[in-house]
Amino acid sequence: MTSLTGSTQIFAQDIFSDTGTTFVPLHKLGELGHTADGRKFRYVSVEPSSSQVTGQAAGATLVSGNVIQGAAQIANHLNLAPSAAVIGATTITVTLGATAAFVNQYRGGYAMISTSPGNGYAYEIKSHPLAASSGTLVLTLVDSVKVALTASSRVDLQRNPYSSVIQAPVTTATGAALGVALHPIPAATSGGATGQTYGWIQTYGPAAVLIDGTPAVGAMVVSTGAAAGAATIFSSTLQVIGKMMTTGVDTKNNAVFLVID
Repeated sequence: MTSLTGSTQIFAQDIFSDTGTTFVPLHKLGELGHTADGRKFRYVSVEPSSSQVTGQAAGATLVSGNVIQGAAQIANHLNLAPSAAVIGATTITVTLGATAAFVNQYRGGYAMISTSPGNGYAYEIKSHPLAASSGTLVLTLVDSVKVALTASSRVDLQRNPYSSVIQAPVTTATGAALGVALHPIPAATSGGATGQTYGWIQTYGPAAVLIDGTPAVGAMVVSTGAAAGAATIFSSTLQVIGKMMTTGVDTKNNAVFLVID
C-alpha cells in the first residue's frame, strides 16, 4: 500500500482508495497530500451519476490516467444581482438565473463580486439552502461583507474547485484542470451535498496519463484533447498540465511529469 506522508498533515485515506457508499470525507476538500517520492495529490469529491438538479450534468466514475477538471461552470449562476448588503453582513442574497441550486452546492466555494460596489472581493460560503430556478438564494458567509453591496453589484458563484470533479471533456474545457485520476473513484448514484464519494487525484510528479496525439519527449501537454480525459500537445489557448517524460503514443497512457501543483 502506498501511503501519503507529510510533516504537518495526518493522512487517513490511501491514494488507491475511496470512501464508497459511506459518503463521509476523511480529509478536507482540496487538502494537499505528498508521497515520500515527491508526488502531490488533492482530495476531491466526484459529481454523482444522477443529475442533482434540472439543467446540470451528471458525473461518472473517474478513469485512472484521465485528466480531471472541476465541475462545469453554470452560466445561470454568474453575474447575479444581489440584494443590498451592509458592511458586516454575514449573508448575501442573490437571484439565480434559470438553473436551480441544491442544498450546500456552493459550500466551501465562493461568492465573487465581479462588479462594483465591492468588485474584487471573494467571500467563502459556509452554507445555503435549496433555491429554485430563477429563485432567491441566501448565502451564509464564513467572513462578513467588507464593502457594502447594492443592486448594481454583481456576484459570480464559484464551487469549491475540488467539489464534484468530472472527466475533462473533448476539445473544450468546461472547468479548470485539477489533476489526473490515480484510482477509479466511483460516482454516487444519489445527488446532493451528502451523496458524494471522496478520494485523491494526482497534481504533481510522474503519472501515467492518457495521451492524444504523439507529443515528443519534453513537450508540454495541455488539459483538453480530441479524446475525453486525454492530454495533448501544447496549445497556447489551453492549460498546461505537465511535460512528457517519454514520446507520446496516441490513445496510450504514457509518462507525464505533472506540474499542476
